[in-house]
Amino acid sequence: MTYQDFKKAVSIFGLGERANLAQIKDKQRELVKAHHPDRAGSSTPEAIREINSAYEILMEYCNGYQFCFSEEEFLEQTPTERLKRQFSWDPVWGGKNEAQDD
Repeated sequence: MTYQDFKKAVSIFGLGERANLAQIKDKQRELVKAHHPDRAGSSTPEAIREINSAYEILMEYCNGYQFCFSEEEFLEQTPTERLKRQFSWDPVWGGKNEAQDD
């Protein structure tokens, strides 16, 4: 797989900079349904082959991806936890203002 192949696969699937496996799989099902000859009479077998090839490239990339288990990446992937840590002192989040007396 080359980067050009990878970028083409991302383009075929219409993905942004970030996507999870569920989104990729959902998009693959959506594209296959839209281009299936039984549903879209004007669709060609080449369109389905292109979608399947793009899916294989994306899965190859995702299966080889090395996950990062750092705290920074965890906070990036779980924005609620990041916000809770950032604003834990705020009464809206159930915290106490340091100026408040117990």
